[in-house]
Amino acid sequence: KSKAMECFIENLESCDFTAGNFLFFLPFLIMWITFCIYMSVIQIVAIWHVFTKAGKPGWACLIPVYDYLVGLKIIGKPWWWIILLFIPFVNFIFLIWGLNLLAKSFGKGVDFTIGLILLPWIFFPILGFGKSEYKGPAGK
Repeated sequence: KSKAMECFIENLESCDFTAGNFLFFLPFLIMWITFCIYMSVIQIVAIWHVFTKAGKPGWACLIPVYDYLVGLKIIGKPWWWIILLFIPFVNFIFLIWGLNLLAKSFGKGVDFTIGLILLPWIFFPILGFGKSEYKGPAGK
């Protein structure tokens, strides 16, 4: 093992980070940060298109909390649902329910909801850039 890896694995407090022994992590860190920025930009643009398809302003996806309020309008739920998203464990139920209603709003089924939950970086771009059209809140 290299001294840097040994230090990193066994006792982090005794590591000398100023010696430059951890520079081999730098390319991986840069690649990871670049990948995360790339995926974030794709998500933002995809959600922007989802909002636009639903007749809402696309820029709303950039403003925290307001984006959830606009999303609630898209799926046809009242504003106070946002309070439920701050309650631990309850938020998971309502987030899944909201994603299901979003899928229904664009004419998609339960399988698409599962995709939105498990692979949002794939299914939000499909929803935003694909041919699906907004059918109204929860598809009604």
